[in-house]
Amino acid sequence: MRHQLSILFQVPVLETPEGPLFESNAIARYIARLNPESGLFGCSSYEEALVEQWIDVATTEVDANLSRWVYPLLGFSLPYSAEVSEFCQASVKRTFSVLNEYLASKTYLVGHTVTLADIIMACNMLTGIKVVFTKEFLAEYPHLERYFWTIANQPYVKKFFGELSLPEKAPSPPTKQANVGKEEKKAKAAKPKEAPKPVVAAKPKDEAPAPKEVPEVDEEEEKPKAKPKNPLDLLPPSPMIMDEWKRLYSNTKAKEFREVAIEGFWKMYDPEGYSLWFCDYKYNEENTVTFVTMNKVSGFLQRMDLIRKHGFAKMCIFGESAPYKIKGVWLFRGKEIPQMVLDECYDVELYEWSKVDITDEAQKERVNAYFEEPDEFDGEKLLEAKCFK
Repeated sequence: MRHQLSILFQVPVLETPEGPLFESNAIARYIARLNPESGLFGCSSYEEALVEQWIDVATTEVDANLSRWVYPLLGFSLPYSAEVSEFCQASVKRTFSVLNEYLASKTYLVGHTVTLADIIMACNMLTGIKVVFTKEFLAEYPHLERYFWTIANQPYVKKFFGELSLPEKAPSPPTKQANVGKEEKKAKAAKPKEAPKPVVAAKPKDEAPAPKEVPEVDEEEEKPKAKPKNPLDLLPPSPMIMDEWKRLYSNTKAKEFREVAIEGFWKMYDPEGYSLWFCDYKYNEENTVTFVTMNKVSGFLQRMDLIRKHGFAKMCIFGESAPYKIKGVWLFRGKEIPQMVLDECYDVELYEWSKVDITDEAQKERVNAYFEEPDEFDGEKLLEAKCFK
């Protein structure tokens, strides 16, 4: 798109008191520097250089290659070329492998807060997230995927990204170019009309017309594919209804929580149809920053959304000072941790899981404590609790 304020006649363009600015990254840098206290360029000269470094990576390694991979699949930009597509895919994968390793122990690209580098990296990954990054593709880069959703779920980012979901499969390469050349169009337009067909004499009345061929209908093709059922919906019926427990939990006042909600839970709990599990984070020594630790828990719960209908949890962060401990209790439909959770939520492997023995009163009381959220239990101070329901 052309714009008269850009010497290249393109958008985006930002009109400032000093004059116009064009190019996305230049505009983003200008806005970020308007408020140095925002921390969008880090907290030191070195961190500022790191921010610039990762902006360059996001632009030259991610955006450039991803654009040449995705846009031809959608009929934009250059014609599709299998050779170019393979090269760009390999380049993206190489960069993602580096990013995945780098982010294994980090929440953000620079420092302990969101910087402009994170915003630009997430924006440049967005097209891939919408079009070609399937669950299978991202499974190779779990730390990078966790990083993307951390940035995408920041309130000011989510406002623009909206609700996102990964594609089930990437688009197939085009079999024929969508853009037909002008010469070809002209040739089609100038194609002479067909000469009128000669009139064929009518057949005698006593001659039966030849039967018309009826094309065979492939019944398998015609039938719409049934949506696969959730395996948890196929389990034998249980007298315990998950939604009834969630309503009881949500509607019970704090002063009567133990007498009403907790006693009600154990009355309705069905060990044949449900199971309770304690989880303990394996790498608590990493939890040195409060809000980063909270983000880990929030990201975990978000990725467990696939089990929301058949799951309930209380996740807690303990400690008055770093390192903080992450622990929780989960209620699942079925006697084991659902396979869909083990297959699709990589966070699960970051925790030690132990099934609650409901014949052990000490373990039952620990479940009660998680549900009730006292200021201190398990011998530790409760810092933060999050409910999944």
